[in-house]
Amino acid sequence: MDVHTPLDVIGAPLGNLATFELRGRTLERVPIESDDLAKRVLRLQAARRTFGIRFEDGKRLRDGDVVYADEVCVVAVEVLPDDVLVCAPQSIPAALELAHAIGNRHLEMQVHGDRLVLRYERLVEDLVREQGVPYTREHRRLSTPFRHAHAPHGHE
Repeated sequence: MDVHTPLDVIGAPLGNLATFELRGRTLERVPIESDDLAKRVLRLQAARRTFGIRFEDGKRLRDGDVVYADEVCVVAVEVLPDDVLVCAPQSIPAALELAHAIGNRHLEMQVHGDRLVLRYERLVEDLVREQGVPYTREHRRLSTPFRHAHAPHGHE
């Protein structure tokens, strides 16, 4: 692509595939990482064009968001699955103990119902196993990215 070619800049999705009517148009899915969901500025490369995303007011992409549509083609984002550990603590104390250990290591974690979801790393898996918490390793499409909690604190 020529660096002087202007980008199509999107300020908001046109809709989501859950309700967007294709009406016989070709669907192209542009893969993104779940971490990209947190970005308000993003560059996407589709087959025939490049898109710039520039969201204001806290808007962010979701899986299936339509970023372009014409009479022939619809372009939507597809969030790639993350490699995660899905932990199923058997009690509240077990969940608190694991969450405390994860927090002490400044690792990212999500709570999905009664499960704790952690980004896969071998050392994290070792920690979960040492804690005796049942878990599975999965490839899961996340609707929100992992985020670090940024709070001032100290260690004594």
